[in-house]
Amino acid sequence: MGKRFVFFYFMKKEPERIKAVVPLHIEYWRKLRLNKYHGGPFADRTGGLIAFEAEGIEKATSIIMNDPFVSQGLLEDKWIKEWAVE
Repeated sequence: MGKRFVFFYFMKKEPERIKAVVPLHIEYWRKLRLNKYHGGPFADRTGGLIAFEAEGIEKATSIIMNDPFVSQGLLEDKWIKEWAVE
């Protein structure tokens, strides 16, 4: 059983670039088929939140760093936190 992690992020103000990468971002996370995955954008589309299970912080960080939003430099800020779900 893995640990739970939360990826919380805010987008840069580059709507055209973001719009072009959204399908890649969605497909990336779908293909991973992670346990306990829940995710989506904020209603105002300024960023989003993704929760998922991974073996540890190193694996969670690796997953997040390969997200197309991250690899294409579209995030203003991001946080990766282990989540102690009660």
